[in-house]
Amino acid sequence: MSGERVQHTSYSVDVAAPAGVVYALLADTTQWPLFVPPSIHVERLDFDGTSDRFGMWATAGGTVTSWVSRRSLDPARRTIDFHQEVPAPPATAMSGRWEVAELAGGRSRLTLHHRFAVAPGDGAGARWLADATDANSHAELQQLKRTAEQWTALDGLLLSFEDSVRVEGPPELVYDFLYRAGDWPAHLPEVTRAHVAEDRTGVQLLTMDTRAADGTTDTSESVRICLPHAGRIVYKRTRTPRLLAAHTGEWSVDPDETGVTAVASHRVLLRAEDIEPVLGPGADLAQARDHVRRSLGGACTRVLHLARRHAETAVPSLSARR
Repeated sequence: MSGERVQHTSYSVDVAAPAGVVYALLADTTQWPLFVPPSIHVERLDFDGTSDRFGMWATAGGTVTSWVSRRSLDPARRTIDFHQEVPAPPATAMSGRWEVAELAGGRSRLTLHHRFAVAPGDGAGARWLADATDANSHAELQQLKRTAEQWTALDGLLLSFEDSVRVEGPPELVYDFLYRAGDWPAHLPEVTRAHVAEDRTGVQLLTMDTRAADGTTDTSESVRICLPHAGRIVYKRTRTPRLLAAHTGEWSVDPDETGVTAVASHRVLLRAEDIEPVLGPGADLAQARDHVRRSLGGACTRVLHLARRHAETAVPSLSARR
C-alpha cells in the first residue's frame, strides 16, 4: 500500500444472543444475502471449513459492485479475517476482521474492523469509499443483531422452496424470456409495470408493480445478476412486501438430453411481527409460511409456464425459416 492513503474503521454492536449463534451467522457466506442488507449474491468458489473464497455482489453508495474475497475462519476465537483479492474500485485494497466476544448473560458483542486504501490523490474516491463503508457497516451490524436475537425462532422464519417446469424447446429462448423481465406486463395481467435498468452488463435493476386480487398494487425492487453462460439469473429484492424481512431467488435453465428444466427457487426470511397485521388476527407462523409459499410459488410458476410457451412456440417458427 506504499503511497496509498490507508483508512481504518471499527464498529461494534451488542447482541442479545449467544456468541456462537452470532458467529454461525457470519461463518456461512451463502446466507449473507438474507442476513446482510448490502449483499445481493454470494458465489462460493472454495471452502474447506477454515478458508473461504467467494465472489460477492453488493450495493455500495447506491451502486452495485462486485469483488472476490478470501476469509480465514477461527471458530475457537470467533474471528474471521477477510481481504478482497480483486478490490472493487475505487478501493485498491480492502481487508478487515469480524470479532464476536462473549458477554455475561448469554449476550455477545459483534465488532467489524476495516482497513482500506485508494490510489494516491484520489480524494473523491477516498470520501466515497469511507461513506459507503460506514453506511454498509451500520446496516450489516444492525440486521445481524436483529436476526441473531431471533435465534430461537429462526428455523421457522427461514423458508426455502422451488418450482420447476419441463420445456421442450431451446434453453436459450427460455433464458431469453426470463432475462427480458421488462416485457412481462404484456404476458402477465397482474404485472402492470416492469422497468429494467441495465447500466452495467449483466446487472439489472428491476422495478415492478403487481396488482393483487383485492385491487391493491405492490411495488417491488430487485437487483438481478444475469449469468447467461450458466443459464442462471440470481436476484435479491431490495424492496420487499411487509411480511418479508428478506427475499432472494434464482431462475435457472438446465438442459439435458431430452429437453430443458426451468426452475424458480426462493429463500425467504419472514418478519414475525408482521404476521398478524398482514394475515389477520390469530394468524400464526405456519399460515405465514403457507401464504408465502403459495403466493411466491404461484407467481413464479406462471412465469415459468410463459417461458415454456415462448420457447416451444418459437421452435416451429424457427424451423419454417430454414
